[in-house]
Amino acid sequence: MLAACQGAQTEEFQPAAAPMPTPHLTAPVTEGPLEQREPDTCHAADYVSALGQPAAVIPTLGITRPVNIVEWRGIEPQEYNPQRVVFRLDASGNVFNIDCG
Repeated sequence: MLAACQGAQTEEFQPAAAPMPTPHLTAPVTEGPLEQREPDTCHAADYVSALGQPAAVIPTLGITRPVNIVEWRGIEPQEYNPQRVVFRLDASGNVFNIDCG
């Protein structure tokens, strides 16, 4: 009788892995209802060589302006600073996006 209560073995739930983002440089936004961004005021395009590289490469770029490094699914400041270079990392710790903010 106790054997009937045990039931079949169930597999542990494993959430689906999120797809890895493709490295890219965010295009400047000059129009839109939520916010307007000035075109590449932080010179993010100068650091395009860091795309796809480990985050450890960021300090070697010689950036002299404010920098923000956002980990995968991390929290970032909500105030917009057009001079700040923002590096976003994927789940592996590689740079997948660079923009201003």
